[in-house]
Amino acid sequence: MRVVSLVPSLTEAVAVTGPGLLVGVTDWCSHPAGLRPARIGGTKNPDTAAVAALRPDLVLANEEENREPDLAALRDAGLDVLVTEVRTLDQAFAELGRTLIACGLGRPRWLDESESAWAALPAAPAPRPAIVPVWRRPWMVLGRDTFAGDLLARLGVRNVYAGHPERYPRVPLDELNASGAELVVLPDEPYRFTAADGPEAFPGLSCALVDGRHLTWYGPSLAEAAGALRAALR
Repeated sequence: MRVVSLVPSLTEAVAVTGPGLLVGVTDWCSHPAGLRPARIGGTKNPDTAAVAALRPDLVLANEEENREPDLAALRDAGLDVLVTEVRTLDQAFAELGRTLIACGLGRPRWLDESESAWAALPAAPAPRPAIVPVWRRPWMVLGRDTFAGDLLARLGVRNVYAGHPERYPRVPLDELNASGAELVVLPDEPYRFTAADGPEAFPGLSCALVDGRHLTWYGPSLAEAAGALRAALR
Protein backbone atom coordinates (compact mmCIF):
# COMPACT_ATOMS: atom_id res chain seq x y z
CA MET A 1 0.00 0.00 0.00
CA ARG A 2 1.10 3.55 -0.79
CA VAL A 3 0.03 6.25 1.70
CA VAL A 4 0.31 10.04 1.72
CA SER A 5 -0.21 11.78 5.07
CA LEU A 6 -1.24 15.43 5.35
CA VAL A 7 -1.23 15.28 9.17
CA PRO A 8 1.99 15.21 11.23
CA SER A 9 0.45 13.14 14.03
CA LEU A 10 -0.82 10.51 11.58
CA THR A 11 2.50 10.54 9.74
CA GLU A 12 4.28 9.52 12.93
CA ALA A 13 1.66 6.90 13.77
CA VAL A 14 1.93 5.22 10.37
CA ALA A 15 5.70 5.56 10.03
CA VAL A 16 6.30 3.92 13.42
CA THR A 17 3.75 1.16 12.87
CA GLY A 18 4.23 0.39 9.19
CA PRO A 19 7.65 1.53 7.96
CA GLY A 20 7.72 1.87 4.21
CA LEU A 21 4.03 2.65 3.64
CA LEU A 22 4.40 6.41 3.42
CA VAL A 23 5.32 7.85 0.03
CA GLY A 24 4.46 11.50 0.77
CA VAL A 25 4.27 13.73 3.84
CA THR A 26 3.99 17.45 4.60
CA ASP A 27 6.81 19.85 5.33
CA TRP A 28 5.58 19.93 8.94
CA CYS A 29 5.94 16.18 9.48
CA SER A 30 8.96 16.08 11.77
CA HIS A 31 8.56 12.71 13.52
CA PRO A 32 9.94 10.14 13.53
CA ALA A 33 13.39 11.45 12.73
CA GLY A 34 14.83 10.62 9.34
CA LEU A 35 11.60 10.57 7.34
CA ARG A 36 12.40 9.97 3.67
CA PRO A 37 9.06 10.19 1.81
CA ALA A 38 8.54 13.00 -0.70
CA ARG A 39 7.57 16.37 0.79
CA ILE A 40 4.38 17.72 -0.73
CA GLY A 41 3.96 21.16 0.91
CA GLY A 42 2.23 22.30 4.07
CA THR A 43 -0.86 21.05 5.83
CA LYS A 44 -2.81 24.11 4.66
CA ASN A 45 -1.29 24.33 1.19
CA PRO A 46 -0.34 20.88 -0.07
CA ASP A 47 0.68 20.49 -3.70
CA THR A 48 -2.31 18.41 -4.73
CA ALA A 49 -0.83 17.65 -8.16
CA ALA A 50 2.33 16.31 -6.49
CA VAL A 51 0.20 14.17 -4.19
CA ALA A 52 -1.70 12.71 -7.15
CA ALA A 53 1.56 12.06 -9.00
CA LEU A 54 2.68 9.80 -6.14
CA ARG A 55 -0.27 7.47 -6.96
CA PRO A 56 -1.23 6.81 -3.33
CA ASP A 57 -3.81 4.19 -2.43
CA LEU A 58 -4.87 6.36 0.52
CA VAL A 59 -4.46 9.98 1.63
CA LEU A 60 -4.73 10.70 5.35
CA ALA A 61 -6.24 14.05 6.39
CA ASN A 62 -7.82 15.84 9.33
CA GLU A 63 -10.83 18.16 9.33
CA GLU A 64 -9.01 20.81 11.36
CA GLU A 65 -5.53 20.70 9.88
CA ASN A 66 -6.45 20.42 6.21
CA ARG A 67 -8.69 22.58 4.02
CA GLU A 68 -11.74 21.14 2.30
CA PRO A 69 -10.88 22.63 -1.14
CA ASP A 70 -7.58 20.71 -1.13
CA LEU A 71 -9.31 17.49 -0.08
CA ALA A 72 -11.93 18.00 -2.78
CA ALA A 73 -9.18 18.42 -5.37
CA LEU A 74 -7.62 15.14 -4.28
CA ARG A 75 -10.96 13.34 -4.50
CA ASP A 76 -11.54 14.87 -7.95
CA ALA A 77 -8.20 13.34 -8.94
CA GLY A 78 -9.63 9.95 -8.06
CA LEU A 79 -7.83 9.50 -4.75
CA ASP A 80 -9.24 7.86 -1.64
CA VAL A 81 -9.11 10.40 1.22
CA LEU A 82 -9.67 9.40 4.85
CA VAL A 83 -10.60 12.44 6.96
CA THR A 84 -10.23 12.20 10.73
CA GLU A 85 -11.77 14.33 13.49
CA VAL A 86 -9.87 14.58 16.77
CA ARG A 87 -11.20 16.90 19.45
CA THR A 88 -10.91 14.60 22.50
CA LEU A 89 -8.52 11.93 23.70
CA ASP A 90 -11.15 9.23 23.19
CA GLN A 91 -11.64 10.42 19.62
CA ALA A 92 -7.89 10.31 19.09
CA PHE A 93 -7.67 6.68 20.15
CA ALA A 94 -10.64 5.74 17.96
CA GLU A 95 -9.36 7.63 14.91
CA LEU A 96 -5.85 6.23 15.28
CA GLY A 97 -7.28 2.73 15.29
CA ARG A 98 -9.43 3.51 12.23
CA THR A 99 -6.49 5.03 10.38
CA LEU A 100 -4.15 2.12 11.02
CA ILE A 101 -6.79 -0.39 9.94
CA ALA A 102 -7.34 1.60 6.73
CA CYS A 103 -3.60 1.34 6.12
CA GLY A 104 -3.75 -2.43 6.51
CA LEU A 105 -1.95 -2.39 9.85
CA GLY A 106 -2.67 -4.22 13.08
CA ARG A 107 -3.01 -2.65 16.49
CA PRO A 108 0.44 -1.50 17.68
CA ARG A 109 1.85 -1.80 21.18
CA TRP A 110 2.30 1.98 21.47
CA LEU A 111 -1.47 2.47 21.16
CA ASP A 112 -2.15 0.06 24.03
CA GLU A 113 0.58 1.75 26.08
CA SER A 114 -0.91 5.17 25.36
CA GLU A 115 -4.39 4.14 26.47
CA SER A 116 -2.97 2.53 29.61
CA ALA A 117 -0.87 5.59 30.48
CA TRP A 118 -3.87 7.92 30.37
CA ALA A 119 -6.17 5.46 32.15
CA ALA A 120 -3.62 5.11 34.96
CA LEU A 121 -3.48 8.82 35.77
CA PRO A 122 -4.43 9.54 39.39
CA ALA A 123 -7.59 11.51 40.03
CA ALA A 124 -7.13 15.07 38.84
CA PRO A 125 -6.63 17.69 41.55
CA ALA A 126 -9.09 20.52 42.08
CA PRO A 127 -9.28 22.27 38.70
CA ARG A 128 -7.07 25.34 38.27
CA PRO A 129 -8.46 28.06 36.00
CA ALA A 130 -6.00 28.60 33.18
CA ILE A 131 -5.46 30.22 29.83
CA VAL A 132 -3.60 28.42 27.06
CA PRO A 133 -2.06 30.77 24.48
CA VAL A 134 -1.13 29.21 21.16
CA TRP A 135 0.02 32.40 19.39
CA ARG A 136 1.01 35.98 20.06
CA ARG A 137 0.90 39.06 17.81
CA PRO A 138 -2.06 38.69 17.98
CA TRP A 139 -2.72 36.69 21.12
CA MET A 140 -4.76 33.54 20.45
CA VAL A 141 -5.80 30.94 23.00
CA LEU A 142 -7.49 27.57 23.17
CA GLY A 143 -11.26 27.89 23.10
CA ARG A 144 -13.95 25.22 22.83
CA ASP A 145 -13.73 21.60 21.68
CA THR A 146 -9.99 21.13 21.34
CA PHE A 147 -7.89 18.01 21.78
CA ALA A 148 -5.36 19.92 23.88
CA GLY A 149 -8.13 21.27 26.08
CA ASP A 150 -9.41 17.76 26.73
CA LEU A 151 -5.94 16.55 27.74
CA LEU A 152 -5.53 19.48 30.13
CA ALA A 153 -8.94 18.90 31.69
CA ARG A 154 -7.87 15.35 32.51
CA LEU A 155 -4.86 16.83 34.31
CA GLY A 156 -6.79 19.27 36.49
CA VAL A 157 -6.61 22.36 34.28
CA ARG A 158 -9.83 24.27 33.59
CA ASN A 159 -9.57 26.33 30.44
CA VAL A 160 -11.38 29.60 31.20
CA TYR A 161 -12.15 30.00 27.48
CA ALA A 162 -13.56 26.48 27.03
CA GLY A 163 -17.02 27.99 26.59
CA HIS A 164 -15.98 30.52 23.97
CA PRO A 165 -17.91 30.23 20.69
CA GLU A 166 -14.63 30.04 18.76
CA ARG A 167 -12.15 27.20 18.99
CA TYR A 168 -9.10 29.48 18.82
CA PRO A 169 -10.27 32.96 19.76
CA ARG A 170 -8.18 36.09 19.54
CA VAL A 171 -8.21 37.77 22.95
CA PRO A 172 -6.41 41.02 23.85
CA LEU A 173 -3.66 40.64 26.41
CA ASP A 174 -5.35 42.86 28.98
CA GLU A 175 -8.42 40.63 28.82
CA LEU A 176 -6.30 37.53 29.28
CA ASN A 177 -4.72 39.00 32.39
CA ALA A 178 -8.15 39.94 33.74
CA SER A 179 -9.74 36.56 32.94
CA GLY A 180 -9.45 35.14 36.46
CA ALA A 181 -6.89 32.55 35.43
CA GLU A 182 -4.37 31.36 38.00
CA LEU A 183 -2.18 29.53 35.50
CA VAL A 184 -0.85 30.14 31.99
CA VAL A 185 0.04 27.04 29.95
CA LEU A 186 2.59 27.91 27.26
CA PRO A 187 3.37 25.23 24.65
CA ASP A 188 6.33 25.47 22.28
CA GLU A 189 4.17 25.01 19.17
CA PRO A 190 2.60 26.30 17.03
CA TYR A 191 4.12 29.45 18.54
CA ARG A 192 7.43 28.70 20.26
CA PHE A 193 6.91 30.09 23.76
CA THR A 194 10.01 29.96 25.94
CA ALA A 195 11.05 31.11 29.40
CA ALA A 196 12.17 34.37 27.77
CA ASP A 197 9.20 34.80 25.43
CA GLY A 198 5.75 34.53 26.98
CA PRO A 199 5.79 34.51 30.79
CA GLU A 200 6.73 38.20 30.97
CA ALA A 201 3.31 39.07 29.48
CA PHE A 202 1.50 37.60 32.50
CA PRO A 203 2.91 39.24 35.64
CA GLY A 204 1.72 37.64 38.85
CA LEU A 205 0.49 34.44 37.18
CA SER A 206 2.12 31.02 37.35
CA CYS A 207 3.34 29.86 33.95
CA ALA A 208 3.95 26.27 32.85
CA LEU A 209 6.08 25.68 29.75
CA VAL A 210 5.02 22.44 28.08
CA ASP A 211 6.12 20.40 25.08
CA GLY A 212 3.69 21.25 22.31
CA ARG A 213 4.01 17.79 20.83
CA HIS A 214 2.85 16.25 24.09
CA LEU A 215 -0.09 18.65 24.20
CA THR A 216 -1.29 18.62 20.60
CA TRP A 217 -0.01 15.50 18.82
CA TYR A 218 -1.98 12.27 18.84
CA GLY A 219 0.14 9.24 18.08
CA PRO A 220 3.06 7.39 19.68
CA SER A 221 3.91 10.45 21.81
CA LEU A 222 0.67 9.94 23.77
CA ALA A 223 2.34 7.14 25.74
CA GLU A 224 4.74 9.60 27.38
CA ALA A 225 2.56 12.70 27.20
CA ALA A 226 0.44 11.85 30.25
CA GLY A 227 3.40 11.76 32.63
CA ALA A 228 5.35 14.55 30.94
CA LEU A 229 2.45 17.01 30.97
CA ARG A 230 1.55 16.14 34.54
CA ALA A 231 5.13 16.85 35.62
CA ALA A 232 5.29 20.13 33.68
CA LEU A 233 2.01 21.36 35.18
CA ARG A 234 3.17 20.79 38.73
